[in-house]
Amino acid sequence: MEVICLEEPAFYKLIEKVVDRLKDQNKVQEDEWLSGEEAMQKLRINSKTTLFKIRDEGKITCVYASPRVILYSASSINEYLKAKSIK
Repeated sequence: MEVICLEEPAFYKLIEKVVDRLKDQNKVQEDEWLSGEEAMQKLRINSKTTLFKIRDEGKITCVYASPRVILYSASSINEYLKAKSIK
């Protein structure tokens, strides 16, 4: 039996790649509108304050589904991340 050890960040990166590959193979499309928690995961941030700041600066699109429910546009988050990427 062969044992492979990975550090925690490498493990999670591997899991993300596997999930992405499965989504591509099964052509799973993500929802256009994400909850605050989903948006934070996609942006890889832990702070709601940071999410609110990005939203209030108009860098990502949101919609108020109800007074207490805010949904975030997945495509605007993707565009925001692309704009922040270093080439």
